[in-house]
Formats: sequence, structure tokens, C-alpha cells
Amino acid sequence: MTREEKGAIIDELSQKFQSIPYFYITDASGMSVAETNDLRRKCFENGIEYVVVKNTLIKKALETVTSTDYTPFDGEVLKGFSGVMFHPENGKAAAKLIKEFRKTNDKLKLKGASVDYSVFVGADQLDTLINLKSRTELIGDIIGLLQSPAKNVVSALSSGGGKLAGILKTLSERDEQ
Repeated sequence: MTREEKGAIIDELSQKFQSIPYFYITDASGMSVAETNDLRRKCFENGIEYVVVKNTLIKKALETVTSTDYTPFDGEVLKGFSGVMFHPENGKAAAKLIKEFRKTNDKLKLKGASVDYSVFVGADQLDTLINLKSRTELIGDIIGLLQSPAKNVVSALSSGGGKLAGILKTLSERDEQ
């Protein structure tokens, strides 16, 4: 691979790392060609881009990213065989795919991930990443919590007014009889 080709790969990766807030670094070493093709097919079906790149190129691309500190990846994450999964919209999609794929093939391992520019290191983080709420889900939860007291007050006032009117009507009907 020439220096120009390496530079082009580093530039492409650094653009993806800066623009896509969700990526996972995996280890698929020991997988057969058929198993790798199955993984790639499942990635394609789920809208995930899967790229196998040399660790040195990944490291150099991550060094160009200024928004997040990716130095925790320098240890065990960027050793051995590395593949990167990118999903532009969903931070859970790759984690769910990895967990589902591991049910039939335990050779695929999570080495590290970046979700909304937060760094997660280690295979033990997979369940955490699956259960992690996205930014829009958290905003929706907060809005729901903020609206809840107001809805309770409005419903209490509207239902109380109806009861009060009913009681007054019944009392007025009694007085007339």
C-alpha cells in the first residue's frame, strides 16, 4: 500500500469519525470466509458499514478528531485484528447486531465503541451499549416528565369542575321539588 493510499484511507476514516457519532471497533479474527460474509451481509441489512482497517491507520485517523479524546483506544482496543462498524443514526444497531451474531458465532468480539462521542472500552460494555438511551430518547423522557405535572393539574381542574357543576345541578333540582 502506497503512502498516498494510506493517506486517503486516513482522511476518509477521520471524516467518518468526526461526522458519525456511532462506531464500534470489533475483533473478528478466526472467522472463516463464510462467517465473515454472513457478518457483512447482516451489517448491510441493518444499514451498518463494516470496514476492516489496519490499527495504525485507525489510530492516526482518531488522532485527527478534536471533539473527543480517543486515547483509551490506544491499549487493547487497537491491537490484533480490527474492523470498524459505522451507523449514522442509531447507536444501538451495531451493539444489537454484535449480540445477535454472537448467539451463533462467538468469534466476533467488541473491543471498543464511541456512542455520541462517549468512549466505551471492552467486551463487557456490550449490554450497557444496548441499554443506553439515545439523546432523542432522553429528551423525550425529560419532556414527558415536565409535562406530567401540568397534565395532572389540568385534568384535576377539568374533572373537578364537572363534578362541582353536577353537584350544584342536583342541589338545585332538590330545592325545586
